[in-house]
Amino acid sequence: MAHPTVNAQCRGYGVAKSNMSDKRLIPVRLSHLLRHCSVGAVVRGPEYLLVVRDTREWTDRAGATVGRIIPYVEQVKSAMEIDRDLREPPIASETSKGVKGHCVPADIFPAWMRCLNSRCGALHYKPWRGDDNYRFTCRVCAKGRLEQVPWVMAHEEGHLADVPWHAITHSNASTPEQKNCGRTWDVPYLQLKQNGHGRMDLQCSVCNVVRNFDPRDRLLFDGNRQPWLRIRPEYSEIPAEILSLNDTRLHLAVTQNALVIPPESRVRRGTVVDRLYASSDKLKKIQQAKTNLQKRQQFRQISREFQCAQDEIEAAMVEIDKGYPLYGQQITNGLLLESEYEALTDFIPDLLDDEDFVPRHMTDQWREMGRAQNSNSKLMKIVGLIDLLVAIDRLKEIMVLKGFQRLSRDGALVPPDIEGKTDWLPALELYGEGLFFTLNELFLRQWESQTSFQTRAREVARRYKGSDFSFESEADVSPRFLLLHTLAHMLIKELESQAGYPAASLKERIYCSTILEQPMAGILIYVAVPDVVGSLGGLSEQAKPQRLLNLLSRVFDHAEWCSLDPVCAEHQGQGPGLLNRAACHACALIPEPCCAYANVLLDRIFIRGDRANGLRPILDFAGECVDGKA
Repeated sequence: MAHPTVNAQCRGYGVAKSNMSDKRLIPVRLSHLLRHCSVGAVVRGPEYLLVVRDTREWTDRAGATVGRIIPYVEQVKSAMEIDRDLREPPIASETSKGVKGHCVPADIFPAWMRCLNSRCGALHYKPWRGDDNYRFTCRVCAKGRLEQVPWVMAHEEGHLADVPWHAITHSNASTPEQKNCGRTWDVPYLQLKQNGHGRMDLQCSVCNVVRNFDPRDRLLFDGNRQPWLRIRPEYSEIPAEILSLNDTRLHLAVTQNALVIPPESRVRRGTVVDRLYASSDKLKKIQQAKTNLQKRQQFRQISREFQCAQDEIEAAMVEIDKGYPLYGQQITNGLLLESEYEALTDFIPDLLDDEDFVPRHMTDQWREMGRAQNSNSKLMKIVGLIDLLVAIDRLKEIMVLKGFQRLSRDGALVPPDIEGKTDWLPALELYGEGLFFTLNELFLRQWESQTSFQTRAREVARRYKGSDFSFESEADVSPRFLLLHTLAHMLIKELESQAGYPAASLKERIYCSTILEQPMAGILIYVAVPDVVGSLGGLSEQAKPQRLLNLLSRVFDHAEWCSLDPVCAEHQGQGPGLLNRAACHACALIPEPCCAYANVLLDRIFIRGDRANGLRPILDFAGECVDGKA
């Protein structure tokens, strides 16, 4: 039978087709194909669990790679240190005539099913084989319903396989008959059932060997590298683990995100030069033409396809030869947040509303509003603390799937094509809006020079260094970072309660650096979805000075007191790795997809201070100034 497939519709939904002949479809969000439904993940269908195949098989029937190449991402690729193309996942939709488009292939996994009849517990290997109308009934007791076993075997090098039920059962073999008992794939001969003592026993009905089954057992990996491959991994003395299918360690997608910034965000879509630049096959034919005659022939053919004049194609080719769209602008590898921070803080002249990055600077209105506040009031201090305020009316974010890991973030990174040899990576274009502000560098340096804050931050940094956490944007744990990160979380909670935004739909980007030549102290809160419409403008409207002032005033108020204080405020360490101090679900924790740092490295004390222990709050240093002067 044909293997199952997983598709994605253009509106951000996908389908997974079971391998039964009725070709039923499962909706899957497009963005999920780069996260928990990406390569190597086990996803749930209406009847079966499926494992998604690698990107080498994301092809059409002729074997050609499908999925649109994403243009104008050279800066993103450079910042991420990627030297391959970025492609969208294949897109398909369900029509009355069947599936239209190309699918992402998947296989039914685990391959073993177990009878749910407590007296039977028979294990069946791929009982659906050769039977499109299979109805999940046990072949042994003829009564129990079959369900896929809830355990698989995973290895820290990224391997995944079925639990070796036969080998585990016969590891207790003592007689020659038991030791020589062979596998029988077509006839259910193993049983897994409760033994009456709260444990589970494995039994072979052929040789009558019995063994206790303990999912905590560790064993050498026995299987192919992945369920859809027929290649065994190299021998490893590191044991594999038996994991429940609900274990979050089974599949850890590794993605990286970046904003599209000028000059690539300023490209005029639909122009001749844009269409030619985005048509890599046509561009390649022109560049491969050996004579002027061949080149003019290509110009004529493309002009007919584009329905434009031939001289427009020639002019577009001149622009591309000049270096369109970057025109020789130097790109420094690895400087992701630094480049974004520069774009967010710079003024962009002649900005058009349909560009992919549309910041609207509101700093002057912010400072003007501050002049109307009472001298030395809390509101005036907040105004003085904010250095720059920018409403982001439109932004585009690129999400790239770099691979996946199993068991822990310290394990091997398995690339999306397993071998790391293809010339592309799966990626998505996400559209949205946001608000951005920076803190006054003068006040910030005075505040973070307090010895007590530095000591408190060093303790968190020590714990972080000893943990197994690894983030897309590595955290430089300092007083500045802990302040910015906690402030971002509390602002997201306020946006949820006051502005009606579900916290799970918002994201944060923390721009933090204490380097004197290029200091950063900024927070971007934004929403981005895989749809060109993006959002409706509600979030960028929260950057209006009076609205943001009201939000930040409530943030500073709520930082003063948590419903779990004094326990929360005085906590010496809570959360994973004890990496949070004064931060709990009642005050600073948000849905984990929103947080770039897994809901750790948070501490309200860096906002509110602790005068009893010599920790002065940041607002003390803002004083009465509203224009950045002490």
